[in-house]
Amino acid sequence: MFDIKLSTLMNKDHIIFLIGRINYKANRLLQEELEKHGIRGLAPSHGEILGSLLLHGEVQMTKLTEYIDKDKSTITALVNKLVRLGYVKKRKDTSDNRVTWIGLTDRGAALKPDIMEISRTLRKRAYENISDREKDTLAALLMKINSGM
Repeated sequence: MFDIKLSTLMNKDHIIFLIGRINYKANRLLQEELEKHGIRGLAPSHGEILGSLLLHGEVQMTKLTEYIDKDKSTITALVNKLVRLGYVKKRKDTSDNRVTWIGLTDRGAALKPDIMEISRTLRKRAYENISDREKDTLAALLMKINSGM
C-alpha cells in the first residue's frame, strides 16, 4: 500500500507512523482470520467488544466504553451492528432506564474458541521475534505514548 523505505520507518520521529502501519497489518490479519473461520460481517473493532464481553460477561454500556477506550457513539454503532448480527443483546436496567446492559447471545458466546484462536495467531505473529523482556519494555513505552495522547 505504501512505498516507504525501511530506513524511513526506523527514524525515531516516525514512531506514530510505524504504530499505524502495525495497526493496519494487524487489522488485515484479523480480517483474514475472521474469514478463515467463516465469521463474516465482523470487523476487528467488533472483536474488541466481543473479547471484552467474553472476559467480563454482561456489562453496562459505560463500562464497555471504558474497557475499549472509544467514545460512546462509536461503541453504540458497533454494538448495534453486533445486535443485528445476533451476537450481542442489549437490555435496559430494571431500576434505572438510562442504563443499558450489553451481553453476549448464545451465538456470540459460541465464537469464543474462534476468537481465542484468532487472538493467539495474532500474538504469535506479532511477538515471534520479541523476547518477554522486550515485550515488557515495549508495553511500558506504548502505555506512555497512549497516556499522552
